[in-house]
Amino acid sequence: MQAPKENIIHRLQIARGHLDKVLDMVRKDEYCIDVVHQSMAVQAALKKVDEVILENHLKTCVADSMKRGEADRATKEIMEILQKK
Repeated sequence: MQAPKENIIHRLQIARGHLDKVLDMVRKDEYCIDVVHQSMAVQAALKKVDEVILENHLKTCVADSMKRGEADRATKEIMEILQKK
């Protein structure tokens, strides 16, 4: 299993590859539906990055905050992120 940072970097590189493909497809006037499919792959890759980052944050930063008695602050921070989605 990869360390969280390595996993995040790997997933961001995947997203960048998909985005590069979208740009190339648009430049070449490729079929719109194909471009949308590739764009959706970018979005899915970024969503997975967010999930990995949030999971790591919960396991580390939030757990530490709760041990220090700062559960309310940590909970508020997480709720703010979730409300943006």
